[in-house]
Amino acid sequence: MTTALAAMPSKNDARASWRADLMLALLATLVAFAVNAFGGFRELTNAGGDNDSLLRLVEVRDMLAGQGWFDLHQYRMGPEGGFVMHWSRLVDAPLAAIVLVASALTGSMALAENVAQVLWPALFFCLAVFFTARAARSFAGEGAVLPAVVVGAAALHFIGIFAPGALDHHNVQLTLTMASLSLLLEAPVRRWAALFSGLCAALTLAIGMETAPYVATIGACVAMLLVVDASGERLIARDFGLGFAGVSALVFVTTIPMSAWGQAQCDAFSTVQFLVAAIAGTGLAAIASVDAAGHTRRRRLMSLGLLALVLGAVVVSLFPQCLAAPYANLDPRLKELWLDHIDEAQSLLNLIMADPASVMARYATPLVAIVLMALRLRRGPWRRQETLVGALLAVAFVVSAWQVRGSTFSIAFAVIPLSAWIAKWRERAQTNPSRSVSLRMVAVWLVSVNAVWTGAAAATSTAFEGNKAAAKGSGTDLACERKVSFAPLAQQPNTTVLAISNLGSPILAYSGHRVFAGPYHRNVAGDLLALDAFLGSANDARTILANHHVGLVALCRGSGESQLLAAKAPDGFLAGLMRGSVPEWLEPIAETRGNPIELYRVRPSG
Repeated sequence: MTTALAAMPSKNDARASWRADLMLALLATLVAFAVNAFGGFRELTNAGGDNDSLLRLVEVRDMLAGQGWFDLHQYRMGPEGGFVMHWSRLVDAPLAAIVLVASALTGSMALAENVAQVLWPALFFCLAVFFTARAARSFAGEGAVLPAVVVGAAALHFIGIFAPGALDHHNVQLTLTMASLSLLLEAPVRRWAALFSGLCAALTLAIGMETAPYVATIGACVAMLLVVDASGERLIARDFGLGFAGVSALVFVTTIPMSAWGQAQCDAFSTVQFLVAAIAGTGLAAIASVDAAGHTRRRRLMSLGLLALVLGAVVVSLFPQCLAAPYANLDPRLKELWLDHIDEAQSLLNLIMADPASVMARYATPLVAIVLMALRLRRGPWRRQETLVGALLAVAFVVSAWQVRGSTFSIAFAVIPLSAWIAKWRERAQTNPSRSVSLRMVAVWLVSVNAVWTGAAAATSTAFEGNKAAAKGSGTDLACERKVSFAPLAQQPNTTVLAISNLGSPILAYSGHRVFAGPYHRNVAGDLLALDAFLGSANDARTILANHHVGLVALCRGSGESQLLAAKAPDGFLAGLMRGSVPEWLEPIAETRGNPIELYRVRPSG
């Protein structure tokens, strides 16, 4: 630990470095903003299938229109009465504040929403780059900062979660997780850093359960570092635990209504996560503070082991349902026709078989970073920095092998060891400016930039799937993702629309209609209702539409979901529409014929 502390900057140097790193992060953000502006912020008119960001915008609108703070119903999706979403108001509230301020300044709610859709992801892009640079500085010194900003900004830009219009919570979670790591790395020289690291860990968990593996890893690392070096880590562990438990309690009482305090929700922050966070945080703080529990290494290890047993007993005895797989109770039809076809939910093995070229974009730089960390472990000495970064990188890679969505975090964490690698070769090139060393340095830069691998993957996909790429690049909105494609639907009187799940969020965002289906695991009843209508016969669909007062049917022929359902039930209602077989109780809306989205009006007699 002496080596780790010696590598840390003094407090005065740290203050100056914070300003310098912030300026670099702002510069990277301006560059990314200029790139997006040059492209006309096209994501604002073409969400590219980002259903979550569109539904988040709908939630913000609903809250501004008067929907209660504790009321998370999405009333316009699902069967009559809607369903309860599992998202957090911690994201809705600041977004709503931006919209309110921007609308007051501009006098236009539509323009205010555009401002929020651009400003929100740009803000978190800047913070994510900043904390990545801070983590790289703590990990490998000042020489790693510039590579971290360049490589990190490129990686974050191309993974897409910081693009204009990205209102989904994943960019917030990644930023908070990186902030928690960065602050822990700085904790030996910044007294307050550990407290704020615990705060960030609690917030990222409260926003969504996707980050539970990373929060658990950070907590486990803090505990193990306390076991190894009590003198250097005691205050850090205490402050982290207090910050984690305190903010979890604050979030619980401010975002969960008292009537729901006894309800256990495994997919959202509830009494389950609060109780685990409170026990874990206060327990860690107590072990670090009470001499009887942490006087010797053996006592600390035994105390932490007892804490782990208590946590396990609480979960097993009180919340055993949360030990099951996240989608264990999902209806088999939804698993087959929805979950198994979500891109970000695919495993590494499935990705290798379905789209091997994209494996490079998702897994190349994390794998290189893991190799670099393994080499550091072999060479030694192993510092607290390697413990924190290496553990998070390894866990993120394992998560990404289970579900592709984890690669967002593994790509970001990989930037830290990759920037250290680049810094080492830059130093070699300065001390030994030979051609071979310079070429190797260039190669290291190229290997470390995730965008290079992404470009290679795109080029490979284009070479092997030229026809698909050409269709995607044409002016036709085959997948029905552009805002303009929903304009004719928005002009129709508000009613319930029967549509596939991938049209659900856009219909809510771009019109005043309501829908049955949407790609959300809590909307089981609505999704099954849509499946029954589309996969059943035309008479079955007629009965369902009449019983639920459906006024319109929306058809997107080019959607992969439509084609999947038509293939699943070739004699079903949707397959018939795809072939042009329109039952007599439907009236085609002539002006939408040939459009990406074709509309059919349910006849009153039908």
